[in-house]
Amino acid sequence: MRKSILNRVTMASLMLAGFASPSFAQDDGGLARKFGARESIRDISLSPTGNKVVAVIPGATGGENAVVLDIAAGGTIVPILSSTGGTEKITNCQFVVDTRVVCGLYLTEGTGTNIDAATRLATVASDGTDLKGLSARATTNAYVQSNYGGDIVDYDVPGDGGAVLMTRYFPPEMRTGSLVGNSTAGLGVERVDVTSLERKLVERPRDGVFDYLSDGHGEIRIMATQDTTADGYAKRKLNYSYRPKGGSGWKPLSTVTFDSGLSTGFSPVAVDSALDVAYGFMDLNGHLALFARTLDGNGTDRLVLARPDADVDALVRIGRNQRVVGASYATDRRLVEYFDKELNGLATALSKALPNALQISIVDSNADESKIVIFAGSDSDPGTYYLYDKKTKQLGSMFPTRPELAGIKLAEMKPIRFPASDGTMVPGYLTLPVGSNGQGIPAIVMPHGGPSSRDELGFDWLVQYFAARGFAVLQPNYRGSSGLGSAWFQKNGFQSWQTAIGDVNDAGRWLVKEGIAPAGKLAIFGWSYGGYAALQSPVLDPDLFKAIVAVAPVTDLDLIREEARNYANYYVVDNYVGNGPHVAAGSPARHANVFKAPVLIFHGDRDQNVAVGESRLMEKRLKDAGKQVEYIEFPGLAHQLDSTDARSRMLSTSDQFLRKALGIK
Repeated sequence: MRKSILNRVTMASLMLAGFASPSFAQDDGGLARKFGARESIRDISLSPTGNKVVAVIPGATGGENAVVLDIAAGGTIVPILSSTGGTEKITNCQFVVDTRVVCGLYLTEGTGTNIDAATRLATVASDGTDLKGLSARATTNAYVQSNYGGDIVDYDVPGDGGAVLMTRYFPPEMRTGSLVGNSTAGLGVERVDVTSLERKLVERPRDGVFDYLSDGHGEIRIMATQDTTADGYAKRKLNYSYRPKGGSGWKPLSTVTFDSGLSTGFSPVAVDSALDVAYGFMDLNGHLALFARTLDGNGTDRLVLARPDADVDALVRIGRNQRVVGASYATDRRLVEYFDKELNGLATALSKALPNALQISIVDSNADESKIVIFAGSDSDPGTYYLYDKKTKQLGSMFPTRPELAGIKLAEMKPIRFPASDGTMVPGYLTLPVGSNGQGIPAIVMPHGGPSSRDELGFDWLVQYFAARGFAVLQPNYRGSSGLGSAWFQKNGFQSWQTAIGDVNDAGRWLVKEGIAPAGKLAIFGWSYGGYAALQSPVLDPDLFKAIVAVAPVTDLDLIREEARNYANYYVVDNYVGNGPHVAAGSPARHANVFKAPVLIFHGDRDQNVAVGESRLMEKRLKDAGKQVEYIEFPGLAHQLDSTDARSRMLSTSDQFLRKALGIK
């Protein structure tokens, strides 16, 4: 399995419209197929000259194709790598030089809780020839075979070009005639030529290291370590060290600790070589803020960006050097503040040139930043990738993300606030069917996953499908959501489940109170933690929702804890779930007797986020309690159900289920 993708990859012909796939009965006029189609672009990047684009294009039935678009040659498209899906995926691709691409691969085998996963890097010529494995081969005398194939930490390495800095795990090795293995086990960094595969060690392996940060110019500046317990589990504390510019020794930078999902301390994410600082996030008055900490020995902090109403939680970076050009946060919608005046002007100009694009993102650039890949979209527009040429001032469309939805008028997503039972105003988004007056229509409450996540204004294929089928959809950012500060996050959505699920249920009550939905026409639909929320909602109020749909749900808190027992982060998961009466009270599989509404559950048997056993357990408990439940399992699929067939079936089946349960046509 470890080498399978490099042997099985074929340079099959590409069909940009997707692959042929079986059909199934549906009564929604084909909308499930259109909305369930996988996005046309998963990843996109420019070559150093800007004359070529490499894109990862998902196939309809699973798998991906990496293709090179030769702009200089009139838009010629060349397939360079393909995966079948299921056991192998292409996660991303990036040019190193114009003639060479590196792609990340994700490989799995097994099902349920017995899934073995591995990452590998491959390199291929931009014409699709000379495919090679870039990850180092395992040595024959290693105690263990590593499933980790390394990560690229720098694409701009001084020299003749064509080399990258990439991490590599060095396992302990046996030595003939000795019980002692080598003492250089751990994570290190190598300089690797992507054509010749020549390797040179630049950071010796160290035990306990889990990451390195480069300055984007070929110099490793930050090292991250995590101590382990005597039984081999990672502790809930990260230590960061830095290397002075041009120096050799490591000095302490910061310590970050975690408790129930919240962190304390400065967490570095990028290095600015010119300013000699590390950018990182740290709490400021209950919200994450962006700071710059000097790497000159003084450790002086400068506040870069903060908000009193939202977490500043993402950097905006550009090009092969990953230059930091801005930061972003989400209020009612995601906003970006650019530190670079030229890019700020460009973003402003683009927002005027593309007036319907509420979301404009700078995705990538070539080496000198003269050409830029831009994404533009909105809640009612799935979005398009554009190429902007600074020299000619031309903006050209490249790829629509969901061509299947062309010509379909999509619904508008509106920010709202509704009162929780304790009077707290909870933010969320309400989407009404196109042309609806918003009164007396069937409605769905759709809590997001995570729970360390939040919904934002933007295109959502699930929401838009149900709106197209005549449902109002309310997405609550319940207490337990991230991005809104530590007080809102509370003890996370599991330990504070009564508050989180209470907010979700109050969203349903608000829909009825406002006259948007009749009391008998209310359903709940959720994925991952959202599926947990959907199944936990009747524990607080079994009469509220008349139909429940859960996709890949958590169903027992002790079970989700046990799923992590064989992984290094077990104590982190254990701390996140917590211990005490809330575990039993907050596990829907232990309360099947209270359910009154029919339940529909979907799950993939290769899910590594939430094991498929969670849904199997829920189905059994509901059946044993004499409740109405339907369970559909998708063989070979993971948490996101990355298959047009599976997603289409899930949408169509859910639509039929909801209509029957709510008594609507």
